[in-house]
This record gives sequence, C-alpha cells and structure tokens, in this order.
Amino acid sequence: MGNKKRKDSSGKMLTYLESLIPTGLIEVIREERRFLMLIGIFFFIAGAFYETPQVAMWIGFFFAAYSAIANDSIQTIGTFLASNADKKWWMLWLWIGGIFVITVSYSWVVNSGDVTYERLTSRGFEQAPTSFKFLQVAAPLFLLILTRLRMPVSTTFLLLSAFATTPEGIVDVLNKSLSGYFIAFIVAIVVWIGLNKLLQKLFTGEPGSFWRPLQWIVSGLLWAVWLMQDAANIAVYLPRSLGISAFLVFTGFIFLGLGILFYLRGDKIQQIVTEKSYVTDVRSATVIDGVYAIVLYYFKVVSVVPMSTTWVFIGLLGGREIAMSITDSKGKGRAMSHSLRLIGKDVSYALIGLIISIIIAVAINPIIWDELMNYFFS
Repeated sequence: MGNKKRKDSSGKMLTYLESLIPTGLIEVIREERRFLMLIGIFFFIAGAFYETPQVAMWIGFFFAAYSAIANDSIQTIGTFLASNADKKWWMLWLWIGGIFVITVSYSWVVNSGDVTYERLTSRGFEQAPTSFKFLQVAAPLFLLILTRLRMPVSTTFLLLSAFATTPEGIVDVLNKSLSGYFIAFIVAIVVWIGLNKLLQKLFTGEPGSFWRPLQWIVSGLLWAVWLMQDAANIAVYLPRSLGISAFLVFTGFIFLGLGILFYLRGDKIQQIVTEKSYVTDVRSATVIDGVYAIVLYYFKVVSVVPMSTTWVFIGLLGGREIAMSITDSKGKGRAMSHSLRLIGKDVSYALIGLIISIIIAVAINPIIWDELMNYFFS
C-alpha cells in the first residue's frame, strides 16, 4: 500500500514538473534524448581531461573534426548531396573522402608536416597550445548543438577564436570573413543576373549526360579549396607539424567521419541547402559550386589569414536568391520577400555563432574584449 502511494505521488510530481515545461520543448527533449545524453557525456570527458594536454589535444581534435565537418558540410558537399540523392552514399563518400586524403597529404608533404596550407602561421595562431582550458576543449560541442539546431554557424570563429593568443588574430579573421560575405553576395547577384538568359537555356529540359561528371569534378575542386581554408579549424588543437603517426590519425578519423556524414545524408543541417531554390538540379548545383570555388580560391591567394567560409557560403546563396527573385520571381526563383526572409534567417544564425564565439574567446582570454570593443566602436 505504501509503495502504491509513493508511485502515485511520484507520478503526480512528474506530471506537475512536465506541466511547467512548454509542450514543444518536452517533445524536443524526448526526440533528442540520445543526442543530449551523448553531449552530456562529451562535456564530462572534456572536463575530466582538459588539464592533461597530451590527452586534451586529441579529445579536442576528435570533437572538432566531426563537428566542423558536420556543420560545414552544407557549404561544400550540401549541393553535391542534394543533387545526388539517387546515388549510393558510399560512392559519394569515397569520392569526397579520397579528395580529402589527397589534399591534406599534399600540404603535409610540401609544408613540412603542416596540413593547413599554412593557415595557422598567421598572427595569433602560430603557436600550438601547450595547455588547455575547459572551454577550448568543449568549444566543438557547442558547434554540435548549433548544428543539431540547423544553424549554419562559423566554425572558424567558434573554434579558432578559442585559441587566439592576440586580439588582432580574431580581428584579422573577422575582417576577411565579412569581406568574403559581401564579395560573394555581389558576385552571386552579378553572375545569376548577368547569365540569366544563358542559364535558362542550359537548364531547359533534362540535363545532358556530361553534367553529372562535370558536377563531380567541380564539387571535388570546391571541396579541396575549402579544405585549404578550413582544415585549420580542426588542426588548431594539434602541433603545427605532424609526425607520420599523428598525420595518419588526423586523416583516418576525418575520413571515417565523412563516411558517417554521407551515410546520414548530411543530417539535419542539410535543410539549409534543400530549402533554397532549385539546388537539387545537377546543373544548378554545378554552377553554385563552381562560383563558390572561385571565390574561395581568390581568398586563399590573398593571404594566409584564416576566414569563415560559412559567411562566404551564405553570402553566395543569399545573392543567388536575390538574383533569381529579380529575374524570375514567378518561375524558379522565389518572391523577394521570401528570399529576404531566408537571407535574414541565415545571417541571424551566423551572428548567433559569432556572438557565442566571442563569449568563449573572452572567457578564455579577457584581454580580447578591449580589442574587440575598439574594433566595433572606435
């Protein structure tokens, strides 16, 4: 009898507690309970080992590798996944994974063990960390959470800002990233308006047989150029020059992580791409990837300062949506108001990621705050 009363009172207490939480939030918690449990375990691991540098650097790397690839997949292989939904996942994985191995191997050989194409030689990032703080190891976990919420945040800001040894390092990245957004936005408008008639002719009817192999080549080139920029976000935890064993761990883990990503078909973050106009067409995906690769390569040549490729990507898609609304709002494009809402949503998510990145950077190194205040308000 006593047990029954205790069960009844426990049930009433649980019901009362659930009534205090919004129904939508309860559903999210139930739906994502496995993910939330996993994140909780990861936070515990970060807290347990961050004071042991040789262990912490690999834990941070493992977290960063999957979270960065998972979030940034929408930029480089999102359109590739969307337009190849009918292909087996392992075929796509072997193509993209093979290009990854070749790209980082080339930098490792040519740059004496550096896999980042010298992106971590710029000021503020040239020294490999010899000790870690909890937020540095846990930073990729915040990125995983934002990825789960389908937010295209900047992995560059979120991960690199945690390791900037000087405020100027963050300011350099911010300057280059914001200029990348506006240049990509303008280039996309010019390309899609200027080539509107040509693109309409090319996109009439079923795509020719040459489009599929062309898209695979262009997507591969984009992926390689993206790696030249963003490998720094993952390798920032590791020594600036990797030995053979460290290089094999670095390459093998990311290669397997890509396999998981392709098996999941990009997971929830893929919606950022599929909600845009006409990206599942192989011809449109090829043009998007080609323009994006050119813009990224331009910034690779300009300087070795790391940059947020996320900002370039959302600038490119935003400019394309605007151009398509201007030239064909009743056809393949969307109404201007709808395009502006999509652009505003993507930018707001990216800004959220930037704010979180600055909070983490300031919590780790408070001196960064003064420099950022001078940047924004001077």
